[in-house]
Amino acid sequence: MPKPVICIGAAFVDELFHAKGEMMLGTTNEASVTKTAGGVSRNIAHQLALLDVEVQLISVFGDDTDGAWLKQTCTNARVKLDASITKEGLSGKYTGILKVDGSLFAGFMSHESVDLITPLHLEKNKDLLKTASYLLADANITTETGEWLLAFSNKTGIQLILDAVSVPHARKFRNIDLGGLYLVTPNDDELPFLCSEKALSTQSQIEELLEKGVQNVWFHNGKIGSAIYNKERSITLHAPEIEIVDSTGAGDGSLTGFILGKTLGKDDIGCLKLAHTLSAEILQVNGAIVTHLNQEKLLTLVSKYYPE
Repeated sequence: MPKPVICIGAAFVDELFHAKGEMMLGTTNEASVTKTAGGVSRNIAHQLALLDVEVQLISVFGDDTDGAWLKQTCTNARVKLDASITKEGLSGKYTGILKVDGSLFAGFMSHESVDLITPLHLEKNKDLLKTASYLLADANITTETGEWLLAFSNKTGIQLILDAVSVPHARKFRNIDLGGLYLVTPNDDELPFLCSEKALSTQSQIEELLEKGVQNVWFHNGKIGSAIYNKERSITLHAPEIEIVDSTGAGDGSLTGFILGKTLGKDDIGCLKLAHTLSAEILQVNGAIVTHLNQEKLLTLVSKYYPE
C-alpha cells in the first residue's frame, strides 16, 4: 500500500466575488459570486487525490451544512479524513474579492476552528502520521502544533513542508526554531515576516532561514517564477505566460505539483516544472482546483509550458 501524503491545516468554504469593473472604495461594486471548497491543506489534499496520490487530511469541520458539504467534497475526491475533527458550530470561511484581472483585491478569513488541531490531537494520531511519505502543514495551524510536527519530523525522518499562507500567518513562525524543516514556501510578501528585522534583502532573508536550519527555501516571485535555495545551490524557473482568470489557489496548486514530483522521484527542477504547470492550469479556471487533469495528463502538459 502506498504511503499517503498527510496534509494538516485548513478546510474552508471559499466565497469569491469577481468584480465586473474597476474596484471603487467606499461604494458598491458589481460582482459575480462563486462558492467552492477551499483551505490550503484541503486544496492540496484534494488536488493530490485527483492526481492519483494517496492522501489523508487532518482538518476541522463544523457540524453545519457547509461542514457536511466540505466533508462530502473531500470524500468524493478520495481524500481520507481518518483523523479530522467535527466541531459544534460554523465551518471556516474564506471570502475573496477579485479584481477584473483575477488578482486578489482583498481577502477575509474566519479560521479559529483550526486551533483544535492541537499537539494532543496529533499525539493521539501519531500512528497514522508515521505512515506518511511527506507531511504538509499550512501556517493556519498554531505555532505549538507546528513545533510538535517539526519535532515529530526530526524524530521520525518524515519530511515536513510548511506553507506560509499569508503575511499574518507567516509572522507567527518568525521566532520559532525551524531547524530540520524540509521546505518552507514564502512569496515576496511573506518572506520578510519569517525573518528577523536585521535581514533586509531577499538574499539575506533566505540566508537567515538556511542558517536557522531550514533545509530548503522555495521563494515564489509571482509572474516572474520561483526559485529553490539550499546551502549547496539554488535553482530558478520562469513562470509560463498565460491569461489569468482567477488567482485563487495558484500557490496551493504549485505546492501540489511539487509534492507530486517528489512522490514520483523527480529532481528539484522536474518538481518545479510540475509545480508551475499545475499552477498555470489553475490560474486559467475559476476556483482553486482543476478537475480536468489526472496525473498522466499533467505530466504530458509539462512539455507544453517547458518545451525542451
